[in-house]
Amino acid sequence: MRWRKRSPTHTVEILVSDIAIRTEQLSKYYRLGVINNGTLFRDVQSWWALKRGKEDPHAKIGSAHEGGKEGFWALKNVDFEIQQGDRVGIIGHNGAGKSTLLKILSGITAPTEGIIKINGRISSLLEVGTGFHPELTGRENIYLNGAILGMKKREVDKKIDGIIAFSEIDEHIDTPVKRYSSGMYVRLAFAVAAHLDSDILIADEVLAVGDAAFQKKALGKMNDLSTGQGRTVLFVSHNMAQVRGLCTKGILLNYGQIVCEGNFFDVEHRYFEKLNSSTYIQLSDYKPNYTDGAIIVEAFYSLNHKKEENFIYASRKKFKFCIDFFAKFTKKVTFGITFSGAVGVLFSPNTDTPFQVEKGKRYSIVMNIDNYLLPGRYGISFGFNENAQTIWWGTDIATFEVSYPGREGYAGSFDVDYNFDIIEK
Repeated sequence: MRWRKRSPTHTVEILVSDIAIRTEQLSKYYRLGVINNGTLFRDVQSWWALKRGKEDPHAKIGSAHEGGKEGFWALKNVDFEIQQGDRVGIIGHNGAGKSTLLKILSGITAPTEGIIKINGRISSLLEVGTGFHPELTGRENIYLNGAILGMKKREVDKKIDGIIAFSEIDEHIDTPVKRYSSGMYVRLAFAVAAHLDSDILIADEVLAVGDAAFQKKALGKMNDLSTGQGRTVLFVSHNMAQVRGLCTKGILLNYGQIVCEGNFFDVEHRYFEKLNSSTYIQLSDYKPNYTDGAIIVEAFYSLNHKKEENFIYASRKKFKFCIDFFAKFTKKVTFGITFSGAVGVLFSPNTDTPFQVEKGKRYSIVMNIDNYLLPGRYGISFGFNENAQTIWWGTDIATFEVSYPGREGYAGSFDVDYNFDIIEK
């Protein structure tokens, strides 16, 4: 067993066993608003200590940080164990710590405390362009990534044709990647991560950038890697249908801590239980999956209920939802909302025709949608587009329940009748 020490407060251990990854008391603390110690004197103290091989006097997270305003724990005391060949979906709300965990496992950032034990080499697909040099061509970046994984040139030579074919960008493979679109970046990055010799494949939400056909192809490849080659796969996505189709095990994170782990269907059930089921949700401080700052969504609420009521719809009662938002710029936008259940996305109505919002004004979108749903719990995501480009998108914003007393066997789906009203406030 070989140890590689990273700092006085954490270690990475290389395992020789059937365990792919194990973490013990893994924690990550981020300081807010600063990227150094705050003073030149403290920076020099840290540099001098490290120069002499001593412990950084400012590296430890002491009681001054606990509960203070200087920072926050992105992860806190995370313990889990993943076997070789497991396909694990890591889920949770925005800010739960999913991406931080994957960056630590990939070696991109170091934990503040705790131990990581890893068996094998890791290839990661975390953000568009991670691991690529923009000035190098696609072909050159393939060899660069192979070298990072410790592969010889002749080993990469044997795999490069398969990588290029899978990425479907052979016409652009000798073009510098700085000229690639985000979709081309993802195609090549995934092909490299999937085909080069690694024991553990880690993929974040970045696959959502690709088109539907490539997403399906990539998920199929990850499934083949796990079942056919015994590779371990860690997958993060807000698309529950994708995660469910690939993963057999799950880990649910909430505010940097593990809520539950085990069979993915059980973990997913807990996830939907924890989503906000309030009939009025204040969203001023909500962190969307993406925003360009043009729209600020302020609230989402039901017009069928009072604030203190449960978010439950009775038999065939129409949905009446409302979204309040503020426009920071004058734009022509469209609005779309997605309803998802245990089988994935069910229905995604949208405004179709763009409507104009004026800079500095507030608006409400009122939705009336016929309810023909089976009993169960459903999630809501929504967003705004401008010229088919996303300008605001948030996932799993709320959940609601549909109840049909005495009609549990009712076999229906959404009725397609719906309408939207845009109201200036």
